[in-house]
Amino acid sequence: MKSHYDYLIVGTGLFGSVFACEMIKRNKKCLMIEKRNHIGGNIFSETRDGINIHLYGAHIFHTSNEQVWQYINKFTTFNNYINSPIANYKGEFYNLPFNMNTFYSMWKAKTPKEVEKIINEQRKEINSVPTNLEEQAISLVGRDIFEKLIKGYTEKQWGKSCKELPADIIKRIPVRYTYDNNYFNHKYQGIPNGGYLPIIEKLTQGADILTNIDFNSDREKYRKMADKVLYTGPLDSLFDYSDGYLEYRSVEFEHKQFEEENYQGVAVINYTDRETPFTRSIEHKHFESQKSPVTWVSYEYPIDYAKTGEPYYPLRDEKNLNIYSKYYQKAILDDSLLIGGRLAEYCYYDMDKTIESALNLVEKIN
Repeated sequence: MKSHYDYLIVGTGLFGSVFACEMIKRNKKCLMIEKRNHIGGNIFSETRDGINIHLYGAHIFHTSNEQVWQYINKFTTFNNYINSPIANYKGEFYNLPFNMNTFYSMWKAKTPKEVEKIINEQRKEINSVPTNLEEQAISLVGRDIFEKLIKGYTEKQWGKSCKELPADIIKRIPVRYTYDNNYFNHKYQGIPNGGYLPIIEKLTQGADILTNIDFNSDREKYRKMADKVLYTGPLDSLFDYSDGYLEYRSVEFEHKQFEEENYQGVAVINYTDRETPFTRSIEHKHFESQKSPVTWVSYEYPIDYAKTGEPYYPLRDEKNLNIYSKYYQKAILDDSLLIGGRLAEYCYYDMDKTIESALNLVEKIN
């Protein structure tokens, strides 16, 4: 520990870690503090029975940004994993994303022309501007796909009826008129060999790190330790909720070991009916084709944010965005404060966008 630092970085997730790496390259002294008992934020992974387990949900790297791809490859190598999840609706199985395999399973339609005819006919049900998520989804893909593959999953995810959710949560729904189960359209995708933790360890090499530290429990004490602070947590807690609470949806994870080599035959299954309490099951060994006589499967249970205190998915409706704007205006008035990352920006970033945003911040201040 040093007596004083150039930067205090609150949070050791991907954004904070990339920022720390770049500052250390520039001979800046960095102290990182982390509320959890480990570094890495939500991309943290640990090894059990020789299997790398994503403890906070499946994280599959995908991007078409050449700069970001070259950057992350300085710290790891990637396999050629292609995400091809399955949807389970009351025991009926469908390929994701929505493509010709999905439509054949649903309607026995064999050609794009047949599928377009069915979808266009069902879309006519909505003949005015959609006012909620249900109407928006039906206007895009029709009633059948909405009922079986969108409605139950979405209502579990957000804890609300699709009729209560804003239409712009689903601005568009990818529909492919090809037999292609590759979930992402990006040029580069895969899983880092060895999991994500080694990446974070390399990014933060040279920084001092303290875990089990809640910055907001004694802000003045920690702020005195550095010239500037990069804050990656929720902005409402930074300002003691003075303008109200930002709403999130949270997730709880259940990790189970099974005494068999291959439990579900695919890495990710989405459960799209309303009755199944979890949204996804993830069999981690399929990400890296790891061999083991046992397997680990994680189940994701959406839950009220108030019950966990762990923010995952921001509810970016008009009310919450107005609250966020007030906090943001306060934050940018503080010359010694920087903010960044999915929580501080009240956005749901993919990993490539997180890296891009962190690198942009570094360029902006240098």
